[in-house]
Amino acid sequence: MYVLTIDQRGSTADVDRVPDLIAALRSLTSEPFERSVGDELQGVVERAEEVVEIVLYALRSGRWYVGIGIGAVQLTPGGSPREGSGSGFVAARKAVELAKGSAGQVPLSVVSGSIGRGREMPPHAKEGAMTSANAQAVLRLIGRLVQQRTPAQWRVVDRLRARQGSDGKHGSQKHVARELGITEQSVSRAVLRSGWQEEWAARPAAAMLLDYAHSQIEGDR
Repeated sequence: MYVLTIDQRGSTADVDRVPDLIAALRSLTSEPFERSVGDELQGVVERAEEVVEIVLYALRSGRWYVGIGIGAVQLTPGGSPREGSGSGFVAARKAVELAKGSAGQVPLSVVSGSIGRGREMPPHAKEGAMTSANAQAVLRLIGRLVQQRTPAQWRVVDRLRARQGSDGKHGSQKHVARELGITEQSVSRAVLRSGWQEEWAARPAAAMLLDYAHSQIEGDR
């Protein structure tokens, strides 16, 4: 399981954005997210692909610190994340604190809930910790693309994704140009400069790394 702890940046000088993010996440995952403490929310997610989706959505606005903890989770079916326990929750807490200290970097961290430290860690636990770091690196790269997009680029990207079919193919640039009242060349430039195709090519890699880290870390049990 993956525990996500997401904390609002600069909350003392801003409005409380937690309710809006919780509401938005309902369209991205069936797993419940709840306010944990202050301007922070938390949720437990089963699928790595949903983790990637949630993380990139939160990073988009630049208003959140994101921590991903990979490890054991004790949580009753349908229970509140606030009632959960296990190494995944401990790792998520450490991850969000590390994200807060990542000055100048994309504010996201992935932490392994592996048992033991250094030479005491079994090989699969070390592999899980290393793969967690690799997943973090890939997510930060994608996150940088997401955070650097302009509002005009987002208008194009959002329309293209809205036209995505069940076969996974993205919508036609010609249709999007017509919907937005701009030229196809403008759509093409926005796609190129936004790194949208690179993002979608890299998302499966991030999910695969999270999955592999999870399989190794779960071996601790």
